[in-house]
Amino acid sequence: MTRFGIFLLWLLHGLPFLLQARIGAALGGLYGIVDRRRRRITRTNLGLCFPRLSEAERERILRKHFRALGRSMIEHGVLIWSSRERVQRLVRMRDVEHLEAMRERPVILLAPHFVGMDMGGIRVAMDYEGVALYSRQKNQQIDELLLRARVRLGKKSILWHRQDGIRPLVRALREGHIFYYLPDMDLGSRDSLFVPFFGVPAATITALPRIARITGASVVPIVTRQLPGGEGYEARCYPAWKNFPSDNLEADVRRMNDFIEARVLEMPEQYWWLHRRFKTRPPGEPKIY
Repeated sequence: MTRFGIFLLWLLHGLPFLLQARIGAALGGLYGIVDRRRRRITRTNLGLCFPRLSEAERERILRKHFRALGRSMIEHGVLIWSSRERVQRLVRMRDVEHLEAMRERPVILLAPHFVGMDMGGIRVAMDYEGVALYSRQKNQQIDELLLRARVRLGKKSILWHRQDGIRPLVRALREGHIFYYLPDMDLGSRDSLFVPFFGVPAATITALPRIARITGASVVPIVTRQLPGGEGYEARCYPAWKNFPSDNLEADVRRMNDFIEARVLEMPEQYWWLHRRFKTRPPGEPKIY
């Protein structure tokens, strides 16, 4: 089954972007129907984060989410096999002056989990020496494909695994590599604080302010938006955060969640709702999923 999926991805990667987008959206919609577990997780997350929306409104977001997800998966074929010029046409950078203004010191790019996160990370790596957080995939074939996509066009790409410890990351940042960091996942209670995400206590890792403090790095948010039809993606940089980190770790982590919330409200269907964001609960609270 994996080999067939890879073959399909390769078969479609040379098609015009508009056609890829339509096929991916259709396959994503089908996936949202077939995979009941992922649909249940997504529906639960949307219910927790948007309780004021009607059930019909949340279901519309759910359907759009799976269509956006399917499209991004199919468009990964461009990242894996297409030319540098075609990847640049698929993913365009915007407001990069906010990143350039901080290049005299270490930089952490805060990249929330939207469906275009890989597109943005790979596009950044084409122009800058960078470090990217990487989680090994259980399927070896998929793992090899994703690794190929992340390093083949990179100017000088380093993949950092949490199991490696923080020292290699700190060293790379101090050597001038940009750290493309995706911080908004539930990794358990260790090194996490429970702070609100859409009003729901969420186990939120504290690594962003801690790494920024250790390295003296600036935090520059970057969000990759999936554009309509065959227009591809737009990776937009935001102004570097001032007075970050502060002397209040919880306030720093809350600031991160507040920023992500604001971007989610701009394009709710593109956030990574498949993740069990509220898996870890405060002591005494029942499990959600």
